[in-house]
Amino acid sequence: MPRTPSGQDHLCFTGIVGNVEGTKLVASDLDGTLLLPDETVSERTRAALAAARRAGITVVLVSGRQPRSLGPIAARIGVGGIAICANGALVWDLDSGTMVDATPLAAELATRLVHALREAIPGVLFAVELEGGFGHERGWFEDLTTVRPEVLEADALELITGPVIKLLVRHPSMSFAELAERARQAVGEDAVATWAGLRLVEISAAGVTKAFALERLCQRLGIDASEVVAVGDMPNDLAMLGWAGTAVAVANADQEVLDAADEVTAANVEDGVAQLLERILAANGAAAGPAGP
Repeated sequence: MPRTPSGQDHLCFTGIVGNVEGTKLVASDLDGTLLLPDETVSERTRAALAAARRAGITVVLVSGRQPRSLGPIAARIGVGGIAICANGALVWDLDSGTMVDATPLAAELATRLVHALREAIPGVLFAVELEGGFGHERGWFEDLTTVRPEVLEADALELITGPVIKLLVRHPSMSFAELAERARQAVGEDAVATWAGLRLVEISAAGVTKAFALERLCQRLGIDASEVVAVGDMPNDLAMLGWAGTAVAVANADQEVLDAADEVTAANVEDGVAQLLERILAANGAAAGPAGP
């Protein structure tokens, strides 16, 4: 399905648009897409998620988050099954709390990338996501509003003790645009550099994206890309939106995502994913349940 050309107005969902009648799976980003700013969902969204489950439509959470933070949120909003975490580097079974698949950076490659990024971005700061935990360099949380967890603080090269799920990169003073461009140039074809906001760059193994993990999952489930609707808001969603049969952006999405989407639904604070699910259910002859206020 062709994407909306850049610069044109997007059509918000005011009726059944696109090929959603045969939808078997909806892949949704979490932060800024499905979740409200306080990391909850409205009763309308909760009802739509439950109705999708009853109708046999699989909803897959696809996030940059690690399982340790995604799991409690999924339980709170009533979504189980398989989730894609860490931008596709991890596939997690929410029901059993176990890992299904992992595609990390090899420790040797992660070490080389740290050296390359330090050369390209003097003063760069690192955090390291491992399969078993998280560590960061001194100064990582300066100027960030995130609550500081009690985790290991050390040089990035000391933190790389095994395969790395993600390298996280930020700079205390460089503009984000420059940081992102330098990081992409530094990692080249050896890794994927992306971001879900304008604070830090996330670096995963070569070829590892949300689309990479979603395609593998759909192959196991016997679901074709044409039967998948994906919805997101940030550049780390672009590969997933490009792979899915129908690509949807929430109205609050980054401009690059709006340009890449087939359609635009309402913003996350206006239950955009719920509206999308309700229309998919209606197209498939299933009731969405009470919409709420």
